[in-house]
Amino acid sequence: MTVVTTLPDRRLLLVHAHPDDESIGTGSTMAHYAADGAHVTLVTCTLGEEGEIHRPELAQLAAAEADQLGGFRIGELAAACAALGVTDHRFLGGAGRYRDSGMMGLATNEHPRAFWAADLDVAAGQLLDVIREVRPQVMVTYDPNGFYGHPDHIQAHRVTMRAHELAAAEGIAPAKVYWTALPRSVLEAGMSHFTESSDNPFAGIDSVDELPFGTPDDQIAARIDATDQHAAKEAAMRAHGTQIPANSWLYAIAGNFGAEFMGVEFFTLAVGEPGPAGGPNGWESDLFAGIDTTSSGSSAGRPDPAAGQPVAAARRPEQASPVGGGPASAMAGPR
Repeated sequence: MTVVTTLPDRRLLLVHAHPDDESIGTGSTMAHYAADGAHVTLVTCTLGEEGEIHRPELAQLAAAEADQLGGFRIGELAAACAALGVTDHRFLGGAGRYRDSGMMGLATNEHPRAFWAADLDVAAGQLLDVIREVRPQVMVTYDPNGFYGHPDHIQAHRVTMRAHELAAAEGIAPAKVYWTALPRSVLEAGMSHFTESSDNPFAGIDSVDELPFGTPDDQIAARIDATDQHAAKEAAMRAHGTQIPANSWLYAIAGNFGAEFMGVEFFTLAVGEPGPAGGPNGWESDLFAGIDTTSSGSSAGRPDPAAGQPVAAARRPEQASPVGGGPASAMAGPR
């Protein structure tokens, strides 16, 4: 990989657990900022070796067969990044350094390379190397529960937050850290829409309170309206064909709500000061809101004076019951 020495004024770093997480959770946001000239860096922590395979002709790639799914998903991720316009992608510690841990409680959690069991400071140090090079002003990852309880998502959160602490000690911490979120009002609307559907991802769920994710609307900090990038997000999701069936309910709802479903993404603010509100409900409409990006320098290796501080009110308690499948994990998306 060629190390870039001159970067745009705005730099965004996203940390995701598996290939396809970036497209489902933050694809429109990534495409929005890439198209607007920001430098978007994606760090993926595993190859997603334990994912299900929705292409029958590739069933032999499964972990229980040839165990080559991870290698195949490298190509899927490359195609997804191309669709999103993201040119800077890295695997944490290098491709294959950490393995997909599988769902919580499975024997795969104990694999010698399982990301769930990774040494926190070692993994955070590897992410710190990326921070030193790119000097992002904004980082994005999951909340303490990994959004829906997957061990690799939880570990990605821990590694990101530890790397931020280490970067702060060097005076190069990103000014803001956001966690991906889904407002309860959006979930409630989705549950209502699917009530009579034969392909209902909420089947068996009577209340949004039963889901392991969903953020009260008053805790949402930012709403990124990237509806002009909804086609890029859908193309990126389709690139992950082993994980997202071509007839997935995700595409069905996209057909009904189109740009709004694919193009609007939400975040809570974990570190830093909220910027000026530019969207509904007093939410930020720009992850860089309130950051003077011109003063932080555009060359890698130059110290960034904007070292963010935690926002205690934004932190959510870690939820105790991880998800192993069913409608909740389906709503959260494939691995």
